Amino acid sequence: MMIELPNAVAEEPTVVSVATGITGADENDNINISGKAIAEVKKIKEQNSIPAEYGLRVGVKGGGCSGMSYTLGFDAAPKEQDLVLNAEGVSVFVDAKSMFYLMGITLDYSDGLMGKGFTFNNPNATKTCGCGSSFGA
Repeated sequence: MMIELPNAVAEEPTVVSVATGITGADENDNINISGKAIAEVKKIKEQNSIPAEYGLRVGVKGGGCSGMSYTLGFDAAPKEQDLVLNAEGVSVFVDAKSMFYLMGITLDYSDGLMGKGFTFNNPNATKTCGCGSSFGA
């Protein structure tokens, strides 16, 4: 007796691609945020009683073993020069200086055996470190 099983189809992870709104930028410059990352941000906000109107601040700063490091946190409101993006109900605040380094990036969340945490896939990085939290451009 032969049993046929349906072909397994791997589901593509959902990624929200948000245009930067910068003149001259194209879709390759969009900020991409995975569905897992959005869900984790919402979960963190709920578990920590962070008000709904707070936004996720994504940025870069000097430092780290490769020259620049990523920053993530929550802010009550955007700063004057921030670009404000919306990813499925999550406001994302990015300062103009950081946006230069973040154009085209994908923010994801990993909860696998190798550890839990947010990950950055940055096509602009010319070098990265082993920990994945710093880069050089």
